[in-house]
Amino acid sequence: MPRERGEKVVATNRKARHDYLIEDTYEAGLVLTGTEVKSLRAGRASLVDGYGFIEGGEAWLDAVHIPEYNQGTWNNHPVRRKRKMLLHKEQIAKISHKVAPGGYTIVPLRLYFSDGRAKVEIAIAKGKREYDKRQALRERQDTREAARAMASRNHLGE
Repeated sequence: MPRERGEKVVATNRKARHDYLIEDTYEAGLVLTGTEVKSLRAGRASLVDGYGFIEGGEAWLDAVHIPEYNQGTWNNHPVRRKRKMLLHKEQIAKISHKVAPGGYTIVPLRLYFSDGRAKVEIAIAKGKREYDKRQALRERQDTREAARAMASRNHLGE
């Protein structure tokens, strides 16, 4: 059987970049049960309410929604359980020092398979204030309008 190559994105947390200022990103492996992997391979997951935390020198991912596997039996997994993230000790220590004083949180950005192994991209992030979100939306809208104006100008042959 040929090994899986490349990257297959299962879920992204698009709201995270709107709600948080992203500082650092890390790639972490996930400890999953068989039915969770099968459900992810079917492309079903949601990172919207998910968050990470450090407890006892280990990194955990909580409140990530991986629905039950359709063909699963009585041993199907709980939908929202805390799952262990696999990171190096140095990375866990670095994240812990950043998050412990407060103000920062661990947010999952995307869930994907890399060469057949389930991975999660996490970010150390700081929550944006309401006016920061409005300003970011305004900037995005301005750049979109400027690009549209340039495209129409080029289309007219000017």
